Amino acid sequence: MTRSPAPVGGPLVLSHGYFLADDPVEQRIMRPYPPLGLLSISAWLDGRDLDHAVIDTTFRTVDDVVAQLDAIRPRMIAFYVTLMTRRAILGIVRRLRADPAHAGLILVLGGPDARYNAGDYLDHGIDILVVGEGEETMAALAELDPADCRDPAVLAGIAGLVHRDADGRPTTTPARAHLPRLDDLPHPARHRIDLAPYFNAWRQAHGETSLNVSTQRGCPYTCNWCSRAVYGKSYRRRSAELVVAELAALSARHAPDMYWFVDDVFTVNHRWLADFAAALDAAGLSIRYECITRADRMTDEVVALLARTGCKRVWIGAESGSQRILDAMDRRVTVGQVTATIRAAAAAGIETGTFLMLGYPGETEADILATRRYLQAARPDRFTVTLAYPIRGTEFYQAVADHVVGPAFDAGSDRDNRFPRSYGDRYYAEALRYLNHAAALDRAGAAWRPRALRHRLAAGRARLGMWWHRRFGPSEGAHGHG
Repeated sequence: MTRSPAPVGGPLVLSHGYFLADDPVEQRIMRPYPPLGLLSISAWLDGRDLDHAVIDTTFRTVDDVVAQLDAIRPRMIAFYVTLMTRRAILGIVRRLRADPAHAGLILVLGGPDARYNAGDYLDHGIDILVVGEGEETMAALAELDPADCRDPAVLAGIAGLVHRDADGRPTTTPARAHLPRLDDLPHPARHRIDLAPYFNAWRQAHGETSLNVSTQRGCPYTCNWCSRAVYGKSYRRRSAELVVAELAALSARHAPDMYWFVDDVFTVNHRWLADFAAALDAAGLSIRYECITRADRMTDEVVALLARTGCKRVWIGAESGSQRILDAMDRRVTVGQVTATIRAAAAAGIETGTFLMLGYPGETEADILATRRYLQAARPDRFTVTLAYPIRGTEFYQAVADHVVGPAFDAGSDRDNRFPRSYGDRYYAEALRYLNHAAALDRAGAAWRPRALRHRLAAGRARLGMWWHRRFGPSEGAHGHG
């Protein structure tokens, strides 16, 4: 039986399309956080009395979400899309487009995957893309009726969009200026979603709870593999006093055991960090938190401020232990800086973490062994390793664009892109095992202990595997497939 078309004037729905059940990596580490960017847009709409609903998909299934959309018949759905959520969102889009009950539905996308893939998204059923910062643009769209959302002349008057013109061709409206004052942003509308599943997941996996908080937008640095699709190279920050006010409200209402500051470089502004410490003292607020920064924005005074303000763990980007590779990435730090900074933080009683990347263009085994020496010298408490992949819009992508091979647009994302690397995938799998076991060996204590012997044997096997796949595996013309 065919259902009637969706009624004009139904609610606007905001969603993000991330499903924990489809993410085996997150299931292992179990550190889920609420969709902060989406909730910021929701709060902005609330402040303008624009009616809408938020569907948080994290702990749900696709079928469940589609059933809810069938029930509420929205006039517009706006998805926040990332590399990780592209495939799931486009799957939902296909189902909605195939259902006569959703005839006339306006589909909008925003987020970091939108800007440089706008044409592809338009070809896959999306009506409008929001590029750049989303609050003001989504408010302008939320005020339109469905007919105006399909009128190129109306859309042409809204900054920060990609849509089809009267001839069906993709067209871009003028860029929207960044919000000049982040202090004008309301607190994210966390009340619109159920935080209990997040807290429960954290308690079960880690014995504590955590909430994410943003104090800044943008990053002024130039790492050529990093996407700046939303905020560009801008750097703006909320006042320390307003950040502490948000933390105080969250602590009073939810009492999380710790906070995760999602900022790209938490210690970029030393004066702000001192103001943050003073504001915490003035509020009588004690917190524990985790953050990310760069080695060149750490000093002894900054380390002391982190410890004073409750920093439990600081992640300091390295990406490689090879200075040659760091320079190729335009990281603008030295291996010595990163090593010294990690050791200084550890000496102050702060846990440390570092990020590493394998397979960057031109990397050789000598560079990977230099990364091993970096881990041995820096001795971070934790580290993560990713295999380099080029993201559209980055300098890295431009450098290898003629050789990139990836899946169909709706079957994967830039994370699945392959390009000619020095070695094949099996080699890098062995290199990852080598780094993990070698670092575990450093932490295992006396060399004669069974644990140390196991890691020594596993590291040796991995090094042998690296030699085998370097010697007999595919060359750099094999696009990384082993």
